[in-house]
Amino acid sequence: MKLKTFGLAAATALAPLAALAEYPEKPVSFVVPWPPGDLADITTRIIADEFQSTYDVASAVLNKPGGGGGPFPGAVYAAQQPADGYTVGALVNAIPAFGDKVGIAELNPNPFEPLGIYLTYPFVIAARGDLPFASIEKLAEYSQDNGVVLGHFGAKLLPTRAAFALAKSTDINFASHAAFDALDCNTLASGDADIITVTVQTILPCMDSITVLATFGDTRLPLAPDAPAVTEIVPDLNLSLWNGLFVHKDTPQEVRDQITEVAERAVNSERMQKIAAQTGALIEWSDKGATEARIESDKAALAVINDLLQ
Repeated sequence: MKLKTFGLAAATALAPLAALAEYPEKPVSFVVPWPPGDLADITTRIIADEFQSTYDVASAVLNKPGGGGGPFPGAVYAAQQPADGYTVGALVNAIPAFGDKVGIAELNPNPFEPLGIYLTYPFVIAARGDLPFASIEKLAEYSQDNGVVLGHFGAKLLPTRAAFALAKSTDINFASHAAFDALDCNTLASGDADIITVTVQTILPCMDSITVLATFGDTRLPLAPDAPAVTEIVPDLNLSLWNGLFVHKDTPQEVRDQITEVAERAVNSERMQKIAAQTGALIEWSDKGATEARIESDKAALAVINDLLQ
């Protein structure tokens, strides 16, 4: 009788492990909070392809753009899904940096933990090529007597707030600003905006007809070597912009490990590194610990930006 009881107890204890070992047994979605075509979308699709090849289950990017809400609606969608590894957030650092402070109940407290960073953006401030300035200093002079419109992905996002902080530090006067679901060459060519904050990849087709004024972070980009890094202009604005994979805090460790292993292999693939060479993006895998340290660094930079914008 004791043996039967032990056997039943053992079977009961092992049941969750047996179920867990079957992961993944249904489609897995990687939520990208931007429209198709940007670097986050393209690189995350490579990770999704690698996941599908590894486990022979359907795996795809689910685009959840939020317009003026930036990445927050996409993050909210990911937060509302079960903590089972079947929905992975491919989220920008705005979510862990201050997502719990934007008044969205689903993001406060922060429901996510990082698996790792896989993409650091070549984010820039770019202007229409027909405007009579080619530097932040000259933009500041021009903006005193001419209306300059800034286009961005959302007023609360890190690159937008960094642009506002740069403007305040250098006396740029934006007459107005507006959020767009997508920012590209057409945004400038149509006159919808005079200046945009955007990744280099999305404006490659018109690099000859626009002016890159500055790059975010502390490194100049090979594709725009004459544009200074923002930290060359204002040293305290050392803010990097990146994408990482995030899961619910309650997601089992075994599931996290499976996703992480696939993502790291995809990041190191020839296909992904070719994109890095073409776009100037930094594509490498940073583990959970390094990502958490990066988040704390970003929070410190954000504190400086917030002080400037008060």
